[in-house]
Amino acid sequence: MKIIRTDEIEGKELSQYDSKMLMRKILMTDHPSHIAIVELSEGGNIGYHEATVPQLFLVLEGEGWVRAGNEPEVKVTTGDIVLWRKGEEHQTVSPSGMKALFVESHGLEHTFTYFLEGIEQK
Repeated sequence: MKIIRTDEIEGKELSQYDSKMLMRKILMTDHPSHIAIVELSEGGNIGYHEATVPQLFLVLEGEGWVRAGNEPEVKVTTGDIVLWRKGEEHQTVSPSGMKALFVESHGLEHTFTYFLEGIEQK
């Protein structure tokens, strides 16, 4: 499992088309992908299970905690990204409620490489 704080992702200032923005890439894939919005109500959870494909979980609202295997629980909140590799057992729980963007794709290995090499070098 890898937790990524979106404010730690190096961004690129863009000014094309009179834009004033900072773009931070969070997903690169060339494989079919399943993308969903996941809503956990107060006390909601995604039960402990094995990831059948690589997964990306971006917290849009709220907070909760995640864990993988025997690792300790890690708090996640709005703007955090969680990456789980294929075969990694994991769980998500939110005592107060949480909404997240959820992506499953074999193509996420490119995203894993980008984040693991890019952020850990800082």
